[in-house]
Amino acid sequence: MERHTEIVRQWRILLALEGKARGLTLAEAQEVAGEGVSDRTIRRDLDALTQAGFPIEAIKREGKTAFTLNREVFKGVAAAGFSLSELCALYLSRTVLSAVTGGPFQDSLASAFDKLYEALPPSLWKFIESLPDALGAKEHGSRPLTGTSAKSVDALMSAILGRRRVRMRYHSFSSKKLKDYVVEPYRLAYAQGGLYLQAFVPDYAEMRTFAVQRIEQAVALEESFNPVADSPAGVFPHSLGAFSGTPELVVIEFTAAEAPYVRERQWHASQAIENLPDGRLRLTLNVVLDWELQAWVMGFGPAARVITPQAFADRIVESLEEARATYLRNQ
Repeated sequence: MERHTEIVRQWRILLALEGKARGLTLAEAQEVAGEGVSDRTIRRDLDALTQAGFPIEAIKREGKTAFTLNREVFKGVAAAGFSLSELCALYLSRTVLSAVTGGPFQDSLASAFDKLYEALPPSLWKFIESLPDALGAKEHGSRPLTGTSAKSVDALMSAILGRRRVRMRYHSFSSKKLKDYVVEPYRLAYAQGGLYLQAFVPDYAEMRTFAVQRIEQAVALEESFNPVADSPAGVFPHSLGAFSGTPELVVIEFTAAEAPYVRERQWHASQAIENLPDGRLRLTLNVVLDWELQAWVMGFGPAARVITPQAFADRIVESLEEARATYLRNQ
């Protein structure tokens, strides 16, 4: 714990030095470090940062000694548009980025961070990596087990940017068959731990969504296309998951016990909350009635009740009855 506190304190001092062109006096550094930190401790922290490779220099300011960070050392970083703290923050955020990327992007992500690592002296990164693991991220629980081919992703991206049609072989989840498609690709979208292709299918004259991990082969054709459909406004904007469709008004009531949890989160951009008597809560959404929504509502158990639409409420009741029947058969 003592080492943890020391590193955090030194990190605060470093960020304050970068933000103060005129430098910090010992008294100012003490304010940054926190209450109860002595002059001696501040001097020791400054020495530690200097030994780690940060170019900290002592100057005279209004008759007092101040400490500054020599920015000349970071000219290359500044020219690239990064401040030192931004570069460090980006490097430390790799935990989050690693959790939301994967498959075809994993190698590219590692290569990008290798280049960041080379942007500053190793001694500086050694200090940064000694910061406590204060930021963690859990990988999405439903990430596809089947890896996505980097070659397929490259072909899709090339076709999207060049407005070229794609011939692909796809494992259809609904028909359980391997099918061939010619599509006009609009976007690759990341959602629910997976990568999806949003594309217009001329044979069906409609936009469709394809799970990229089920694409066995994708080849960009020489045929170009002019967009005949509006580009999707967002990444599954009307769904709590990775689905497309026409949104409907959904009203759900939650018990007083569950209301604080529901109230503190934004579940969807369309949501509206109404407080009810006895601490209950009414949540209104304008979303697609997909499986993700149903699973989300059912996950609250008896704490949530769908008020409207009635057909959606009936679907949940039917699922509950089927689940009950399954358990009774196994007794």
